[in-house]
Amino acid sequence: MPRSKSTRFWKHVRLTLLNPSSSDRSKAIPMTAPTTTLSDGEEYLAFNLVEDEADSLTTCSSTPSMADCESASSTPPRKSAPPSRSSSIKDYSLLGCGLAGLMKVDKDGLRRKVVIPDRLAEAIAEAVRSRDIGAGLEAEAAAREAGWVDDEPPEAPLVVFINSRSGGRHGSLLKGRLQDLIGEDQVFDLSVTKPSDFVQYGLACLERMADLGDDCAKATRENLRIMVAGGDGTVGWVLGSLGQLYEENRQPIPPTGIIPLGTGNDLSRSFGWGGSFPVTWRSTVKRSLYKAITGPICRLDSWHIVVSVPVGDLIELPHCLRHLGESTFMQDGYIEGLLPERVSCFDGIFYNYFSIGMDAQVAYSFHHLRDEKPYLAQGPLTNKLIYTGYTCKQGWFFTPCISDPSLSVRAIVVLNLHNYASGRNPWGNLKPGYMEKRGFVEAQMDDGLLEIFGFKQGWHASLVMVEIISAKHIAQASAIRVEIRGGEWKDAYMQMDGEPWKQPMDTEYSSFVEIERVPHHSLIINGE
Repeated sequence: MPRSKSTRFWKHVRLTLLNPSSSDRSKAIPMTAPTTTLSDGEEYLAFNLVEDEADSLTTCSSTPSMADCESASSTPPRKSAPPSRSSSIKDYSLLGCGLAGLMKVDKDGLRRKVVIPDRLAEAIAEAVRSRDIGAGLEAEAAAREAGWVDDEPPEAPLVVFINSRSGGRHGSLLKGRLQDLIGEDQVFDLSVTKPSDFVQYGLACLERMADLGDDCAKATRENLRIMVAGGDGTVGWVLGSLGQLYEENRQPIPPTGIIPLGTGNDLSRSFGWGGSFPVTWRSTVKRSLYKAITGPICRLDSWHIVVSVPVGDLIELPHCLRHLGESTFMQDGYIEGLLPERVSCFDGIFYNYFSIGMDAQVAYSFHHLRDEKPYLAQGPLTNKLIYTGYTCKQGWFFTPCISDPSLSVRAIVVLNLHNYASGRNPWGNLKPGYMEKRGFVEAQMDDGLLEIFGFKQGWHASLVMVEIISAKHIAQASAIRVEIRGGEWKDAYMQMDGEPWKQPMDTEYSSFVEIERVPHHSLIINGE
């Protein structure tokens, strides 16, 4: 229902672009509005971007960078971005047949390529189950004592993570099919096993055996590939866990393929794995596993997000975020609002998008309904209908923007891929003249840049979703800070990669969202 009067969602929102080089900064946003120079040399642009009728946002181009932000030398130069919109290819050594999606895949032949020898698979599974590397080594030793004969390592060992709760009724059926194809010990149900446990205990057990001189374990670890059956949030969860290997210098990093089970599946679409779970899924699963072991490997930017809020009650976080505890907020650059003495911090990694505003509110309502009444969300089509219902119910379509119509938005999206909201491209295919005028470059998935845009209201978003028009372009940036203070509404809805949460806001002190690029790329298998 439409509201009868203007409601201030947030008293203040400030978006700061923290680009590493001053030359990049000058291109980040159009210099058409009057600028103001602050005493510390910062430069910012002032214009209204409303979350509702009376909300304001200031977009800035700022000289100081975030702590630990990468140097300009580590970020690819903007003008050297390749003209193609596809991600760069890292390794073609395992390029498979172009007709892999059409040919019949032999089950026995597939198993010979992907199935890990029993003694290794049992050791990995036991280490994960018990969360103890030693238990895995004991299981392997017991297999040797039982008279196990060494086998040749598989050509392309494969481990599958499945979110059996995704995809409606198909999740549990798919789990059984995968176990039949490659064995129970190589299929991990994420409702039982966290991917971080697999990295910390399962892979570590395999590495320990390799260090002890086991050549089969060494070859299996070096050639391992991962398959994830789930939605974008599930894929991001697994990619984030594999990112621990970079931090611990435990290369190589297993590349990841996708079986789409979610609603939007934008990560899956971006790398050629499809946008929905196929009707002929029994035969498609075999072809997907074959493509997972033969497809080329692509690079994907990963983005680290840190949310700092005044100390208060802990909120229920999605699994893509972790609580870091309390600390003293370190001021870096110009901050307009008051700073609390202590802040509560949590962080995470996203791969596709982060958004704040009414689109996140719709996602939050949907996830809350799915948790309470899972029988209502039985598939992508049903889920999209529920999304549409929540969009209309909350008044996004019926409450007009009353500020400058060329600048007002109710949702701000920070996008990494070309796909958003089930395969849409809200950034659009921009003409060269427009990009040159605005200082933009061709968007790539591995260029170290994020595209920032806004949705004005429901009708505007609808036209963007059917690709009649583009979203409201704001900027491209390599690092971002969002400063927020609460207004009449005490909560801000946020989401990243389809995982929403409701963040309480303080009316006096500012809260902050900071985004910067992770210094390494995630590796995704191309499924085309």
